[in-house]
Amino acid sequence: MSATQVSQSLAEKDLAQLSINTIRTLAMDAIQQANSGHPGTPMGMAPVVYCLWQRFLRFDPNHPIWPNRDRFVLSVGHASTLLYAMLHLTGVKAVNPKYETLGHLSVTLEDIKQFRQLDSKCPGHPEYRWTSGVETTTGPLGQGVATSVGMAIASRWFASYFNRPGFELFDYDVYALCGDGCMMEGISGEAASLAGHLKLDNLCWIYDNNHITIEGNTSLAFSDDVATRFQGWHWNVLHVADVNNLEEVDRAIRTAQTETERPTLVIVNSHIGWGSPHKQDTAEAHGEALGVEEVRLTKINYGWPPDAQFLVPEEAKSYMGKAVERGAQWEREWNEKYAAWAKAFPDLGKEWELIAKRELPEGWDKDIPVFPADAKGMATRESNGKVLNAVAKNVPWLIGGSADLAPSTKTLLKDAGSFERGEYDGRNFHFGIREHAMGAIVNGMSLSGIRAFGATFFIFSDYMRPTVRLAALMDLPAIFIYTHDSIGLGEDGPTHQPIEQMMSLRAVPRLLTFRPGDANEVAEVWRYIMMLKHEPALLALSRQAMPTLDRTKYGSAAGVAKGAYVLADSGGTPEVILIGTGSELQLCVAAYEKLTAEGVKVRVVSMPSWELFEKQSPEYRAEVLPKSVRARVAVEAGTTFGWSKYVGDAGEVVGHDDFGASAPIKELMTHFGFTVDNVIAKARLSMSKAKP
Repeated sequence: MSATQVSQSLAEKDLAQLSINTIRTLAMDAIQQANSGHPGTPMGMAPVVYCLWQRFLRFDPNHPIWPNRDRFVLSVGHASTLLYAMLHLTGVKAVNPKYETLGHLSVTLEDIKQFRQLDSKCPGHPEYRWTSGVETTTGPLGQGVATSVGMAIASRWFASYFNRPGFELFDYDVYALCGDGCMMEGISGEAASLAGHLKLDNLCWIYDNNHITIEGNTSLAFSDDVATRFQGWHWNVLHVADVNNLEEVDRAIRTAQTETERPTLVIVNSHIGWGSPHKQDTAEAHGEALGVEEVRLTKINYGWPPDAQFLVPEEAKSYMGKAVERGAQWEREWNEKYAAWAKAFPDLGKEWELIAKRELPEGWDKDIPVFPADAKGMATRESNGKVLNAVAKNVPWLIGGSADLAPSTKTLLKDAGSFERGEYDGRNFHFGIREHAMGAIVNGMSLSGIRAFGATFFIFSDYMRPTVRLAALMDLPAIFIYTHDSIGLGEDGPTHQPIEQMMSLRAVPRLLTFRPGDANEVAEVWRYIMMLKHEPALLALSRQAMPTLDRTKYGSAAGVAKGAYVLADSGGTPEVILIGTGSELQLCVAAYEKLTAEGVKVRVVSMPSWELFEKQSPEYRAEVLPKSVRARVAVEAGTTFGWSKYVGDAGEVVGHDDFGASAPIKELMTHFGFTVDNVIAKARLSMSKAKP
């Protein structure tokens, strides 16, 4: 090596250390100013993230939603200042909700100064669709790494579907930074097991092995041999003994990139260079600022001006800002390849444009069936399977699967193959009995542009609640399909019979829930949810058959698009309104027929979606449920909690506020009062209560 090369190498090393210390001190200053946050991980893992972003991560700061960018997921979301510093120093630009690049920085220095303050682009944990460059919302530990598996799956599926010889358009890698908390959460184990099974060699988790959690040293509750665990899951496991040794970090990431059979876990031993030795066990463990004096001492330890705040040396900013040049070159090369590919394969090009804009092919709904009236009917899980396949036929990127329950959930896509290791073009996913990870993986696929769905029994939505909530928080059009939605499940008993699940999920903001009352309502649910771009949808479907209503006699199922609609009306001002959902809608219809035969003026309202109904105008809501009609009965095989909103002070609810029982379905329904006679009795009681 020449003297000039040695000099350049030394200069590179100095610039690297300057950049790392800039990241560290920005994190320290932001947390100290907010007097809130976790300084340890941003300071300890700054060398690793610097090395990854500066030397390996393919991204374009000017276009942070470039399709073939590598993804970086900060699963340790409490270390958010680390990500904010990287977004600022590499010059990542902002993107608006319409996916238009605005040109100004995603994270300014002023944003960092406003860390954890109202309306800052630097909230306490990274928020997708709030801060450009954040690939997924993280904070609940383990969610980020599990979601990264969905992103890696999407990369493999896109490659199988779109790539052609000479046109390797999609080959991006996914990196996730995780910690001890992520490793303890069960979701990470579920996701890692599946990733290893699928041989997702485009996935790399970097594990900050610093032995610190909120209560103190991990030895209090965690003594796993993490390396052996991951080797058992068929991962490539690498070790970095010293986080500050950039060449060792560099070597590990390069090795991960050359792996062709397994995902990679890089275990990094980190130790933070604090001003005083006791701080590692206090500030990071308890999630607090270092304190003014400790910040000064730590900066001195870094060779940093001790009283400087939010200092960004021009040399560091210029050096890390080279990401703009690198990214522009990568994207320019990709765009040239894309243009040639789109010209050679115009149909594929059109499909990708639709995916990128979350739009649908023309005629996507042309095969959705119209179900004829049938007194016997079918279970909504059955009709859902038919509609799902009709839609999937014309939307090739509608893909998903179940948690080992496809024969029961009826969600298998016919003639679509299975997504398996080495066969990444299949559209049916076999998530195994891993409901929690399934939800996160569906989110990761949705974040990547795929219209993804996951299915299981409704009772097991309890295992998925954190991931469903995050889908809503991130405004993702993920689809969650739940069957066996009530005590109608029968002999399997209370452990499998949902009671409070429907109502608890209705409480999740931004989540659209649907409990369709017959096959044609199922069809209309899909006609509505496939158009969604920023809202997750949840379908609660029955195991038992229910009549397919005669729509020449009753209201059109198209009313589903408004959440609730008048299904049947005997004319004039109703004396009583019967409100039904799902399999209990048939009870309302049968009660309506009997009461109207007696001369009672009755209205039946089908209400498959509370949330959609609430989105309608006050005039429409008053038209469906006139305030003057106080006699109302709601019928739903679940908790009565919440229905008072719609039935009012004179109303009645046919529901069940305790757990179920094990018995044949007919016995259960009679035992718990889900009968036509009971609906009629409740209607008479409500009418008597509503009299002046």
